[in-house]
Amino acid sequence: MTAHLHEEAVQRLMEAEKTKVPIRPLTEVYPGISVEDAYRIQLAAVERKTMNGARVVGKKIGLTSKAMQDMFNVTQPDYGHLLDSMMHVDGEVIDIGAFLQPKLEVEIAFILKEDIKGPGISSLDVINATDYVVPAFEIIDSRIQDWKIAFEDTVADNGSSACAVLGGIPTPLEGLDLHHIGMVMSKNGRQMDTAAGAAVMGNPIRAVAWLANAIGEYGIALRAGEVILSGAFTAAVPVEAGDTFTAEFAHIGSVAVSFSKEGETI
Repeated sequence: MTAHLHEEAVQRLMEAEKTKVPIRPLTEVYPGISVEDAYRIQLAAVERKTMNGARVVGKKIGLTSKAMQDMFNVTQPDYGHLLDSMMHVDGEVIDIGAFLQPKLEVEIAFILKEDIKGPGISSLDVINATDYVVPAFEIIDSRIQDWKIAFEDTVADNGSSACAVLGGIPTPLEGLDLHHIGMVMSKNGRQMDTAAGAAVMGNPIRAVAWLANAIGEYGIALRAGEVILSGAFTAAVPVEAGDTFTAEFAHIGSVAVSFSKEGETI
């Protein structure tokens, strides 16, 4: 793809986000799109938003679990950027009208105290660079119609990210076993799912190391102070107006979020 087509794709995605009208898959509009093209489109969109006043506050890893890879028929993780406008706090009520077709994922967020830049980043490097971890939700949302996405579509669309909710107890990694850490998710007071950290590439720490090495290929680092969403424990759950979700983790606390009903004032 040419730089002109990259810019055209950015315009399509940003218009869909603004109007809440999803678009055809980019893989249909641009049949020759490559993974590299898709990441260049993502980076161009992030640059456009930062030029308009947004600030990058972290990164997200997607498609780390087999459940999520099966859901979207892909075989490798992807990543996207978190902007300050995307961040929410535990217990917040979020406007359902801000999304096109939202789904929710349960994750562990890493908050860094040191920069990490690949290649060659190991799990030990991630442990040493992490200040603490907390439970988190990521609300994913596709600007692509009916979630009919190939890998290149979700990459270009900022990893299909919409926002993040951070909760729990800030907990250092020392003494935590993230491979075995358990999670129970509930929707509207009823238990929906359980999982352990092993679902995220065997260990969420390994996922963060993968991210550092992957973005290092583009000269991008994970920065001190950034929030890193390490990937979903389970398959994404559709979100509807009036829903409330909670996720309770062993050792690191819980996180909760609600979504406004139609016509409800935030």
